[in-house]
Amino acid sequence: MNDLQQKIYNRLVRYVAFDTTSDPNSSVTPTTDSQISFAHQLAAEMKKIGIKDVEVDEYGFVTGLIPPTTDKKAPTIGLFAHMDTVSDYNGHNIRPVLHENYQGGPLVINQAKNMVLTEQNAPRLAKCIGDNIVTADGNTLLGADDKLGIAIIMTLAEHLLTSPQILHGPVKVAFTIDEETGTGISYFDVKKFAADFAYTIDGANLGDIDCGNFNADSFVLRITGKSCHPGSAKGFMANPVRIAADIIASWPETKLPETTDEEDGFILFKDITGGLEKAEVQGIVREHDLTKFSQFKQDLLDLLDAKRAKYPAAKIEVEFKEQYRNMRDILRTRPQAMELLQGALQENNVSYRLTQARGGTDGAQMTFKGLPTPNIFAGYENPHGPYEWCSLNWAERVLQVLRSIAQNAVK
Repeated sequence: MNDLQQKIYNRLVRYVAFDTTSDPNSSVTPTTDSQISFAHQLAAEMKKIGIKDVEVDEYGFVTGLIPPTTDKKAPTIGLFAHMDTVSDYNGHNIRPVLHENYQGGPLVINQAKNMVLTEQNAPRLAKCIGDNIVTADGNTLLGADDKLGIAIIMTLAEHLLTSPQILHGPVKVAFTIDEETGTGISYFDVKKFAADFAYTIDGANLGDIDCGNFNADSFVLRITGKSCHPGSAKGFMANPVRIAADIIASWPETKLPETTDEEDGFILFKDITGGLEKAEVQGIVREHDLTKFSQFKQDLLDLLDAKRAKYPAAKIEVEFKEQYRNMRDILRTRPQAMELLQGALQENNVSYRLTQARGGTDGAQMTFKGLPTPNIFAGYENPHGPYEWCSLNWAERVLQVLRSIAQNAVK
């Protein structure tokens, strides 16, 4: 393992030791105190390696400046990664496992649990012959989403700060909160950050560049019923649990996450709670095309109207909440970020593809707030679960691409 990979790995191990799971049900910002604790740890490290103007703001965002090494004109470039990990799987007591010089074939994560990475559940692992691979131990997610992004940015910062011969303009870094809940970045002060454009280091596979994303809303469906003794329920009872099940089962099977791919949209019914008095269903709507996105929401409203007619004794309500919108059109009108990125990828011989992310990043919201921010791969696969893995070789390639962007931006 070379020096850059070793530094990225050492940082990743330190960072994932912090349990920074965000909480989608919290009403405070950030949604968990652990993100604030981690923010201050990162700020201390940033100051130690020489990053200037380091600040942790009231919400827990960490920012700093890598000063320019030239007086030549250059844009201010921002680099972002998020501190939280998803609540969908255990993020406590993560123990990374290093698999050096991977030689192909199945890669065992946990022998006792028969957990193995194969070409079926990790199809891109075959591209990593000779790479240094990191997994968790089968009991947790790995947290490379997005602490690998943080490790890459911090290692790049240290590299630039100790290499004054590398000419570059001002580079700003920011580590953000609550990306996994889709709520944190709305509190970020884009104007104060004062970058011309930026990149989130929060994608997955080598060469995948997200220059577009889903339009996204969350929704809460509330059902209020009428309860009574089941022995005398005929003509009176309105069972919220049954009504919720009927609504979910009536949504078209061709418009679900498990039946769609590429740029096809979906509705996901993700959480349900309830009893004989009331029930609540939480879900999300996703679609790349804004017109189709609006139609998805209307289709759900039409379905609820039909269920109101079917269950007149029940009260059925739905509330949508905007999360983020597709950044594709804005990036086309302000192309500098993408032009520098594509040039750096070519310069470093990274084959790439421009994708429409089946999800969202902080960059989507920042783009709409005036800071064009495409998303760059960080080098992990299978996030949000115990089969998550990353390639340190891929992570090093990201660092090299970012270094080239900073250098090539100097005029």
